[in-house]
Amino acid sequence: MRQPLPRIFITAAITGNLTTPEQTPHLPIAPAQIADSCLEAAEAGAAIVHTCVRDPATGRPSMDIAHYREVIERIRASNRMLILNLTTGPGGRYVPSDDDPAVAGPGTTLTRPEARVEHIAALRPDICTLDLNTMNSAGQVVINTPRNVRRMARIIREAGVKPKMRWGWLSRGQHIRRRLGLHRSIPFLQREVVRVHRQRERVSYRAPAILSPTEIHFALEEIPA
Repeated sequence: MRQPLPRIFITAAITGNLTTPEQTPHLPIAPAQIADSCLEAAEAGAAIVHTCVRDPATGRPSMDIAHYREVIERIRASNRMLILNLTTGPGGRYVPSDDDPAVAGPGTTLTRPEARVEHIAALRPDICTLDLNTMNSAGQVVINTPRNVRRMARIIREAGVKPKMRWGWLSRGQHIRRRLGLHRSIPFLQREVVRVHRQRERVSYRAPAILSPTEIHFALEEIPA
C-alpha cells in the first residue's frame, strides 16, 4: 500500500526581494496588485504568502505601513484563511561608498531594528520573517547583529506574532562555524521553523546544509523565549 505523502505547505513569495520592474512587467507593485497576486496564489494552492510591499511610484522596496495595511485589508476582505507572512528584511541593507567604506553609499536602508518591525507591531500578521544572520545580498550586505535580532524578536513576541526564523545564505554553515570557531559538524538540513495558529509548529526543510546541533542551538538562543 502506498504511504501517504507528508503534509506540504506551499509559500508564495509574491514580489521577491530584488526583482525590479525593469526585469519583468508582471511584477506587482501597487498594494492592490500585490493583494490580487496573493489571492491568486491562494487559489492556485498556496497556504502562505510571503509579502513585501513596493513604492507604487518607483517599484522599489518600501517600508510604508500604509501599503502593508492596504494589502492585508484587501486580502482579508476575500480570504480569512490565507496565512500572511510579512517581511522584516527592509531596513537592514548597507552599501559601502566607493571612497570610504565606513560611509554609507546609495542604496543603504540601514535603520533602527525597531523600525524594521514597526509594521509587525501595528498590523499583527500571522507570521513574519526574522533573519538570524548577516548575509551578502546582490553584492551588498544585509546586517542582522545578534543584539538587533533580539530587539526585533522581542517586539515580534510582544505583538503575538509567530516568527519564521531564517538562516539566509549560510553557505553550508561556514559563516556560523567561523564565528564560533567550530571545527566539527555533522550533516544537517538547513531549516526554517514556522510557528503558526494554535501553537502548532511546522518545520519546512530547504536545501542541504552542514549545520551542527551546536550551531542550531546558538541561533535559537538569539531569540527571546
